[in-house]
Amino acid sequence: MNAITRIPSPLPVPFSKAVKAGGFVFLSGQLAMGPDAKVIDGDITAQTHLILERIAASLQEAGASMADVVRANIWLTNLDDFAAFNAAYAQHFPQGLPARSTVKAELYGGALVEIEVQAFTG
Repeated sequence: MNAITRIPSPLPVPFSKAVKAGGFVFLSGQLAMGPDAKVIDGDITAQTHLILERIAASLQEAGASMADVVRANIWLTNLDDFAAFNAAYAQHFPQGLPARSTVKAELYGGALVEIEVQAFTG
């Protein structure tokens, strides 16, 4: 029987930051929030880099790395940001890009992007 491990969110919200189950690590969607829990003022490039740096830290906490990411779901508020987002995003996956979906959505607090990933650790 596979154990399920939940890593709680440090924010006062009803979800886990990550869940490990059956060789997978599932991360909740990430926004570019500062320590005050407000979305940073940065452009799509700054928000993307901050989110992916935090994702890398969360994965490490769960025993995984960016090289283990097999799937990403992306939400953008403005599809005109797609090229700049892609340029920033690709820098965080030098070992190879995961499968991905990208959709346009309205996001919390004026965020420009939200990213959710799943990783496989075997």
